[in-house]
Amino acid sequence: MAKSNLAVRLMTAAVVAPLLLAIMFFAPPWGWYVVVVVATIIGSTELFLLSHPGDRVAQSVGVASAVGVSLVVYFRTTDARALLTMVFVVCVVGGLMPLWRLGEIKTAAGRIAGGIAGPLYIGGLLTTIGLLRRDLGDEGPHYVVLTLLIAWWGDTGGYFFGRFLGKTKLYEAISPKKTREGFFGSIVGSLIGAAVACLWFLPTLPLAHGLALALVGGALGQFGDLVESLLKRSTGIKDTGKIVPGHGGILDRLDAVFITSPVVYLYAIWFGPAS
Repeated sequence: MAKSNLAVRLMTAAVVAPLLLAIMFFAPPWGWYVVVVVATIIGSTELFLLSHPGDRVAQSVGVASAVGVSLVVYFRTTDARALLTMVFVVCVVGGLMPLWRLGEIKTAAGRIAGGIAGPLYIGGLLTTIGLLRRDLGDEGPHYVVLTLLIAWWGDTGGYFFGRFLGKTKLYEAISPKKTREGFFGSIVGSLIGAAVACLWFLPTLPLAHGLALALVGGALGQFGDLVESLLKRSTGIKDTGKIVPGHGGILDRLDAVFITSPVVYLYAIWFGPAS
């Protein structure tokens, strides 16, 4: 079963990766942002199906809020009034939604938290990978690839280290299969990905900076993976969806990217080419 799933994962990557790279490098920045919006819609749908089960109205409002956050972050990045207004509206709508869609009282706290945090987590954090493509000029696509290498090579390193060397549980209450060896392997994978980027297609990024980004982004990305595992465990599901063959849902595939992308973008605007 494991070999079969790995084969499906590799076939999916072989089909999807060239398409994403083509859009990333040859389409205008807004073309890549369209991909981000689609991922935001699918990912927030998966999230609100879990946090607001059976309530199509609340789910639709949550997805719309996530897309709204993404649009404001992307198109009004430097407009403090727009950003503050967006945060206020999301908090008010998410907080008041359970008063309109009451449902079960015992789940209201989770729905309030999900309605507020969900749009910011999905729409806000994921949009930074669109900002990387737009704001860093000719190096934008390369920084996007760097981000994906840190996140996804980290996942790959964690998978193989955990499978062949894993013995000590990392956080059994949340994810029984994750091990400390796998966590170490994920950091190794992220470091290799960053080194490849610095030495091959992103020579303007100092190797020391790239490795530091890999350490911070890779470690935090794995904690993002644990957050998604906690979400699934709390709702009793294995995968958030089936849209990505062999990988599950968008949240399953992008759990580390949600954290790694903001880390790389913040580096870029404080210390890198957008500073």
